[in-house]
Amino acid sequence: MKQTQALRPDREQIRTQARHTLLDRHGVDEAALFSAMGIALGQRWDHADIFLKETTAESWSLEGGAVHASSYRCDTGFGLRVLKGEQATLASSQRIDTAALRHVALQLRETGSGNAHDGVATTQYRPAASARSFYDPAHPLRTMTGTDKIALLKRLDEIARAADSRVIEVHAVLSAVHETIWIARCDGLSSGDVRPLLALWINVRVRSDARMESASGGIGGRHGIQEWTDDELRTFVRDRVAAALTKLQARPAPAGKMTVVVGPGWNGVLLHEAVGHGLEADGARRGTSAFAGRLGEKVASGNVTIVDDGTLEGARGSLNIDDEGCATRRTTLIENGVLRAYMQDALSARLMGVEPTGNGRREGYASPPMPRMTNTFMLNGDHEPGEIVESVRNGIYVSGLEGGQVDITSGQFVFEASEAYLIENGRITAPIKGATITGHGPDTIRKISMVGNDLACDPGRATCRKAGQSIPVGVGQPTVRVDEMIVGGTA
Repeated sequence: MKQTQALRPDREQIRTQARHTLLDRHGVDEAALFSAMGIALGQRWDHADIFLKETTAESWSLEGGAVHASSYRCDTGFGLRVLKGEQATLASSQRIDTAALRHVALQLRETGSGNAHDGVATTQYRPAASARSFYDPAHPLRTMTGTDKIALLKRLDEIARAADSRVIEVHAVLSAVHETIWIARCDGLSSGDVRPLLALWINVRVRSDARMESASGGIGGRHGIQEWTDDELRTFVRDRVAAALTKLQARPAPAGKMTVVVGPGWNGVLLHEAVGHGLEADGARRGTSAFAGRLGEKVASGNVTIVDDGTLEGARGSLNIDDEGCATRRTTLIENGVLRAYMQDALSARLMGVEPTGNGRREGYASPPMPRMTNTFMLNGDHEPGEIVESVRNGIYVSGLEGGQVDITSGQFVFEASEAYLIENGRITAPIKGATITGHGPDTIRKISMVGNDLACDPGRATCRKAGQSIPVGVGQPTVRVDEMIVGGTA
């Protein structure tokens, strides 16, 4: 049964748990954090922050009907960062104690000059005790033994093979990450969070005569294993079997410029790549984004509204606070086609003279924070999905996208359509394979002529990579009609 918001611990309780894990257990108090920042600042730097993190991660993998691999990893450490203007320096340690804090702080001080900075605040920031967490901080797999996890994966294998005799291989991976973070800043903020993350991925391979096809997918989020019912797991597996079997009948994809209808949910990854990265503030302030300097301008069709929301309950991209200690929120990026805001980390916000939006994210304590997406999606329009398909005489319907890449500076993107169909005379007909979709992000969102009323978010599988850092995110959208896209096919 899903845990209701009222039953979740408030953020003060989670903060206490985080302090115990990262400070008390290592013999460090908040005074030591502020002292280290004071040493590091010197006379050159004007801002300092410390990010402490403990990560435990485990993974169980099934292939060939048996669990052949499992892994467990624990990593603990901190990163101390100093800033002045756009210049930033980060040093880190895998050991958390007062000696390591002082050692790293002295390293950073030596990159500047002068005496220790005297302006470090020590007033502690505390979130409202009544504020509820967006997720249960417990370990996602706390209720399962190793035997239980193996049994779950084997059951998924059995469900897939029982669904159709043409299933020849099943590969499934169950993984969980449990993170505890603590952030202290020289302006006095000192707070923490505990973040669970659960994921299940499956790939199903089928064969008919000499032809083989496969389909994969994933589910997950910031919740425990108890959130998944047996029926949900069975449906998840059978849907992947059905997708793979459909590909056995797929014909070569057509090529050329055509109308494309993009289905809801996971396909919001198209927005993430084609538009979302361009709305991250570092590219906007440096002038390297296709959307730089365009606040207040119409950049999309009038029926397009896109938001980033880090406050969705249990969603993969949600956070109570970002990795700089700022509260996450819902930020309207594009409203009725007009560019309203960028996603801001603390550095970009300070340089651009605006408020942070809770989008400062980092992969680990040794990585610098940067503006990144949380859960990014397009809001509903007023068209029925069937009405959108019926409006297309000839085109393609895309129900699954994979392998997206984007050039943030130019806005050019490319995707593989992993699941797609022809649209002929307003009807979805034959499945097709080998289609790629390319385009220019700003142009594409101007060519969205119809937006459906069936908004869905992805089931919890998205991972975003930027500047060598990978983080979990959420994507989503309703069904949309794009009047012209370039489809690369095999026909």
